[in-house]
Amino acid sequence: MTPTLLNPEDDAERNVAKLLKISEALMRRVEQTTDESGAGYAHFQRAVMLEEEIRQRTRDLEKTLELLNDSNARLAAANEAEQRARANLGNALEAVEEGFALFGPDGRMVMFNSRFCRGLPDVRGRLSVGMRFDEYIDLVSRTAALDPTQEGLALTWADRLRRLHESEHEIFNVPLKRGVWLQVSEHLTSDGGVAILQTDITDMIRQERAERTKLLDDQARMSRATLDHINQGVCIFDGEGRLADWNRRLGALLTPPIKLVRRGAPFDALCDHIVRGAVFTDGMSAEGIRAWVAESAPRAPVKFDMERADGVILSVFATEMPDHGFVISFTDVTSERRAVEALSTANESLEMRVRERTLDLEQAVSVAESANATKSRFVAAASHDLLQPLSAAKLFISSLESMDLDTRTNEIVRRAENALGSVESILGALLDISRLDSGNADLKREPIALRPMLERLHEEFAPAARAKGLALRLAPTCAVVESDQSYLRRILQNLISNAIRYTGTGGVLIGVRRAGNDEARIGIWDTGPGVPEDRRADIFKEFHRLDAHGNATEGMGLGLTIVERACAQLGHRLQLRSTVGRGSCFSVTARRATAAATARAAVAKRGANAIGDDLLVLIVEDDEEVAAALAMQLEAWGISAFEARSGALALRLLEETGVSPDIVLADYALENGETGPEAIAAIRAQHGPIPAGIVTASQAPAVRSECFRLGLRMIPKPISETRLFSFIAEAS
Repeated sequence: MTPTLLNPEDDAERNVAKLLKISEALMRRVEQTTDESGAGYAHFQRAVMLEEEIRQRTRDLEKTLELLNDSNARLAAANEAEQRARANLGNALEAVEEGFALFGPDGRMVMFNSRFCRGLPDVRGRLSVGMRFDEYIDLVSRTAALDPTQEGLALTWADRLRRLHESEHEIFNVPLKRGVWLQVSEHLTSDGGVAILQTDITDMIRQERAERTKLLDDQARMSRATLDHINQGVCIFDGEGRLADWNRRLGALLTPPIKLVRRGAPFDALCDHIVRGAVFTDGMSAEGIRAWVAESAPRAPVKFDMERADGVILSVFATEMPDHGFVISFTDVTSERRAVEALSTANESLEMRVRERTLDLEQAVSVAESANATKSRFVAAASHDLLQPLSAAKLFISSLESMDLDTRTNEIVRRAENALGSVESILGALLDISRLDSGNADLKREPIALRPMLERLHEEFAPAARAKGLALRLAPTCAVVESDQSYLRRILQNLISNAIRYTGTGGVLIGVRRAGNDEARIGIWDTGPGVPEDRRADIFKEFHRLDAHGNATEGMGLGLTIVERACAQLGHRLQLRSTVGRGSCFSVTARRATAAATARAAVAKRGANAIGDDLLVLIVEDDEEVAAALAMQLEAWGISAFEARSGALALRLLEETGVSPDIVLADYALENGETGPEAIAAIRAQHGPIPAGIVTASQAPAVRSECFRLGLRMIPKPISETRLFSFIAEAS
């Protein structure tokens, strides 16, 4: 530390005096001492420097004094502002009509106004700034100003004050003597203090009570008006079974003596008057009513009818009120009950008449059914008997064609043959209708692959369509439906025949669409004239044709009748959509056959020895166990199977054995990165378009897309026997 001549703890005036004395001493020493080396002059320079330092220190001290004086001035202004703020706060608190007190974070009273505890004179005189909060609680809990009728009020007030530090807010009302009410609102401040506000709410309480009394009076008047307005007689009893209220309708219905209808009258007396000579329903009795009223446990509502001696029927309903009192209502239901009795009598008479008419109708229906059955049997017998000589006539005419006849005679023979064909067709249609009407149609439901049936129908009607210059098109399908083979063919045959017959130009389209998840819709679209809206019901009638000028060789209008009745017997939906001038679409909707049913049908068609009497299946699978399991399953169905681990091995095996497989089953992922589609492509390149399927556990869209593009059936793993059997049956 550098030594100094001045003491920092001395004030500025003392330091200045010291410096002046040092300066004078140094000057005298310079004047009195002669030093040839110039030491005196050096001392003089040092004195000058010290003097300059003293002046600088003096200026710093003066600046410090100025800052100190400024701080003192500002502190005085702040103190003055604080005093003014305290005075303003005190004035504001005094201007507030409520009593206010503030306790600091240390639990001592900071301030309060003159209205605080004004209603508690024994507490008001003992309040003081600095009082502890606990002392305040003790004072208010022992004050004599509390309402003496409120037991435990002091303890409640004290408990609420102590709970303030838990809830931060407490607002409650305190009743004092002479009907005075004090609302106490206590709040916990942000610094941990407590602010208490006391409000005299006596006027508010009195006004609220007056309004409540008025409201009760208004409610009583409204209740009275409501009771007198309703059509039921009502009486209300309190918890002790005494009459509390009633309405005018009660007197009109029960006509009780005046002494029984008065406030406080016991129920038993009124009950005796009500039940005298009455007959009860629903198992109720006078003793039952009294027992219900006497129950101490909560009562369940009761309802019953009672008929008085004068014939008036009253519906009685009794229910309990919250105070264990009860309400009983009486409703005059005489006219309703009499009407019900009259209606019951009328219903009995009507039921008797209905039974008589039903018997008559049953007899008429029986006669009609018998006649219809006789007609159907006659038509069937007549059709069958007529077909025999008709067939003979056709044979004779056919034999004439082989003879050498002139042109005119050949034309006559041809027309006669066509006429006999028309008669045969009409007789066949009549026979079909008679069978369908009589319910004797031999329907055999089985899975039917639509593609072969539609292809045969297409071939059958193609010449007739070409003769009229029409295009007959067939959309390919793989749908399988459940139906009767012969009747479904007859239905479609009639629809296609009608479409070609009534179409002048354009064409006819046969196609199948999916309908929902389990149905297929077979549609025949044509470009004919269409069917008007008002004639669509007529075309299904017997012997009715839109083209009234058609000749008999084109039919007698029985085709759609057979179609409609056959569809009804098979449970198929027949629909017609048509636009006049543009064409029509007749559709038949049938249930799709399941995969298992389709496979069983394929087995049945191929014979009893399963589907593989001479079928050879090549399995390309790199997993030995999977390949063995597949081969075992195929052999159980009577199918010969042989295995290869890759496409190259499969080709070598086929070359060595010199055979070609009927079906190829290949896993998608094979050895060395080879895929099933690649192996199948190599096999097909040498052995032709063999039916093939891909066995895979992958459901990736790319795999599905590749199989679809190459015409390969996907068989997902784990392999379903039904799905595998279906694929083999279709592929073979």
